[in-house]
Amino acid sequence: MPRFSRFVPVIIGLIGAMAGSVLAAGLDDLYQSQTIVTGTGEVNRQIGFRDCLDKVLVRVSGDQRLPGKPEMEALLDKAGGFVDSFRYHDRLEGIPVHDEQGTHDRPHDLTCLYKPAVIDKVLAQLGSKPWLGERPTVAVFLAAEQGTRHFVLSADDERGQAMRESFVNATGPLLMRIAFPPAAQISGLDEKALRATDIATLDDLARKAGAKQALAGSIVWSDKDLGWIADWRLADGGKTYRWQVRGVSFDEAFRVAMRGAAQVLSGNGQP
Repeated sequence: MPRFSRFVPVIIGLIGAMAGSVLAAGLDDLYQSQTIVTGTGEVNRQIGFRDCLDKVLVRVSGDQRLPGKPEMEALLDKAGGFVDSFRYHDRLEGIPVHDEQGTHDRPHDLTCLYKPAVIDKVLAQLGSKPWLGERPTVAVFLAAEQGTRHFVLSADDERGQAMRESFVNATGPLLMRIAFPPAAQISGLDEKALRATDIATLDDLARKAGAKQALAGSIVWSDKDLGWIADWRLADGGKTYRWQVRGVSFDEAFRVAMRGAAQVLSGNGQP
């Protein structure tokens, strides 16, 4: 097995106000969430409040299972009552209203802000708790395959630019941080070798580079599934966790990766 002692990842910078550690971002950034709504009318606002409640509970706790709990339906019915304040941003700002289009038809970002005590109480009702403190940097080791196109995702390979951007976007809702290895440092690590490398070895490389641990995976295009098949693994507390998603875009595959990592690292178990 080749050694990569000089592995030095490139840390991805902040993505707006949402990326970075909880300590750096502050509680105000942690206890907020965002969704997209059509216009600023009351009906769509209430729909947005429901989505924002789902998201903030997962954001604060790291627990991806919360939206699926039976108790959530009653909480969602009064989702607006948990919001401390909210604001809109017109996603088409600067673009004139089109013919036969009013501002009520335009997509807006709806950002909801919550008081920590309110959300913490809801989490307690759901048997969960806040995931506070600095959220770890995770080093991403990813093998990608689409037909005859094979590569290991790196920080500077042009083939992976869209995937890198998508992966970084997936970190924002959970305030996670990721790093990618430069191509020069993983030149001896092909897709087959990456799949065969045990997670402890990858964790060691990640720690030497300043990350807490490795998130290893593979993503393969499947004509049968009409999308990507992604497999992920991450070790924590002496246990290796594995999870998979099939037939999705690579954007969703990376969201699943980060949601799974957050689930494990927050102490909430198997993704």
